[in-house]
Amino acid sequence: MEYYNYIKSLHLIFVITWFAGLFYIPRLFVYQIEAFHKPSPDKEILGKQLKLMAKRLWYIITWPSAILSTIFAVWLLLLMPGWLDQGWMHVKLTFVLLLFFYHYKTHVYFKQLQDDIVKKSSSYMRIWNEGATFILFAVVFLVILKSTLNWIFGVVGIIVLGILIMLGFRVYKSIREKNPDA
Repeated sequence: MEYYNYIKSLHLIFVITWFAGLFYIPRLFVYQIEAFHKPSPDKEILGKQLKLMAKRLWYIITWPSAILSTIFAVWLLLLMPGWLDQGWMHVKLTFVLLLFFYHYKTHVYFKQLQDDIVKKSSSYMRIWNEGATFILFAVVFLVILKSTLNWIFGVVGIIVLGILIMLGFRVYKSIREKNPDA
């Protein structure tokens, strides 16, 4: 138990860097998709640079952070097995599974764009970019609030946040359509 705070600190550091990668990679996807539709030579020059940036972010920061945060999380659960008896932890682990699914789908998009396969629009990727935000909010509220009533309010708050983000996205999209340089 004397190492608990060190393990918890390392877990949090790697969760933060994992989310940093998950927040930034969809933005790179947006730029890659937009570059794909540009005329030559912009398409090739931008595409090559954005692929390199995405590859470095994904394999040097995001994947290692995901793996290390998971290792430290399992270690924490082995030190504190009683957490698995608590309802908030079950909900948190459900969101963590959702995060792994989000990471996996992001990896699929990454591989497609590395192979110059564009199946999604830049608008789709802008919305996809918010997925990690929802999961982060949910997990932080669950860990901090812990009691059943509070995390229920937290989940309702996340739904409200999702609605506000979608409304904000629609407003931003209409502004972009009126002024493409915005």
